[in-house]
Amino acid sequence: MNARIWLICALFFCREANAFNLSDPFSTEGLTAAPCSFKDAGNSPLALADVVEHALCNNPQTREAWANARAQAAQVGIAKSAYLPTLNGSVSSSENKNSSILSRLQGAGSSDFSQTGTTLSLSYMLYDFGARRAALDNAMQTLIALNASRDAMIQTVFLAAVQAYYQLFASRAAVDAALESEKSSLESLNAASSRYKTGTATRADQLQAKTAYVQAVLNRITAQGNEKTAEGVLANAMGLEADHVLLIAPPLSSPDEKFEQNVSHLIDAAKNSRPDLKAAQAQLEAAKANVDAAKASGMPNISLSAGQNYTHSSIYDPYRSTSVGLTLNIPIFTGFDTTYSIRAAEARVAASSAQRDQIAMQVSLDVWRAYHNLVTGTETLRSTQALLESATESERMALGRYKAGVGTIVDLLTAESSLASARQQRVQATYNWQIDKATLAQSMGRLNEIPKKVE
Repeated sequence: MNARIWLICALFFCREANAFNLSDPFSTEGLTAAPCSFKDAGNSPLALADVVEHALCNNPQTREAWANARAQAAQVGIAKSAYLPTLNGSVSSSENKNSSILSRLQGAGSSDFSQTGTTLSLSYMLYDFGARRAALDNAMQTLIALNASRDAMIQTVFLAAVQAYYQLFASRAAVDAALESEKSSLESLNAASSRYKTGTATRADQLQAKTAYVQAVLNRITAQGNEKTAEGVLANAMGLEADHVLLIAPPLSSPDEKFEQNVSHLIDAAKNSRPDLKAAQAQLEAAKANVDAAKASGMPNISLSAGQNYTHSSIYDPYRSTSVGLTLNIPIFTGFDTTYSIRAAEARVAASSAQRDQIAMQVSLDVWRAYHNLVTGTETLRSTQALLESATESERMALGRYKAGVGTIVDLLTAESSLASARQQRVQATYNWQIDKATLAQSMGRLNEIPKKVE
């Protein structure tokens, strides 16, 4: 088979590869998850699971993490390609005109000739003392690290969406509580005004009641402003513009306040599931593979080469040449490049190991803090319920006593202030408990379990 036929076959192979869509011959796309896509529910309200899915699919941070993982998957393909031979073909054509002063004086004119040539060459690395294996290990471990980093970013965005979701309803509940307090203050103002008109109360009572009412109005305005801020924060967490109009369904369940876990067990479980810790461990393994690659770079390698050449000229007969050979490349002196490459790689292993240990310590602290925040939140939730019931009864009695003329305006306003505070504390404690629960799950690397549990 001459070189032209080899070249035609090579071109045909490339064309057929494209025809059969062999754009990923090493199947690297399967090494990392594909980006998700969220279909808008139209005019239907979005539940918590929908909000989280929208955030994960559209938030720029998760899109960047997915893209980085896919790019590293392609690097794995590059590392695998080193195990295959390379085949190169070339075609050349030239027209040559040669002349000299002497030839022109002799009337010989110029000697022109044309030449065409085709070349096909093959190169295949047979053995390199583990350099390719180390490069592939490094690429695979880096991919594992980026996949884990992607998972960590997903959990971060997940938690931000959950927090924003519950904070939105906390702010809406705060508006409702402020409206109730405003209504109570108005009722007190009306009662004080009625008693003032009948002469059973002083002007000071009416003014104090009016002051409390205006303060309640201001509190309601502030709560409404916080609600608008919470809407923008949630839209941003979902990867939308802050002014995007959202239709969000409220939570379907209230806190159950039931959990019994040993914190040491939670910490141990977190160390086995936290994606950022998995990423740090994979980075450490990648750094170790770099040490092997640096050591192999100073070792000999053996490669196979083959080629065929066909040349046609207008001034001499065509000729063909074929070559096959083995090449042993022995690095003798590289200016100490290999020595310092190994030292640098070993230092990066030590740095990666320290980073892994630091993250492990942070995991322990995150779980400890989140667990005890949840314990505190649970006790706070119980206490605020009792506080709300007591403050409601106290305000009812104070209002009744004042209307009956046996209570003072100070007692009534104090009771109303306590009730307003109790309402706000109950609202925030309710949604803080849900956020604390999600934070504990995120600290353990198990936030993907949240949507089904909280709904």
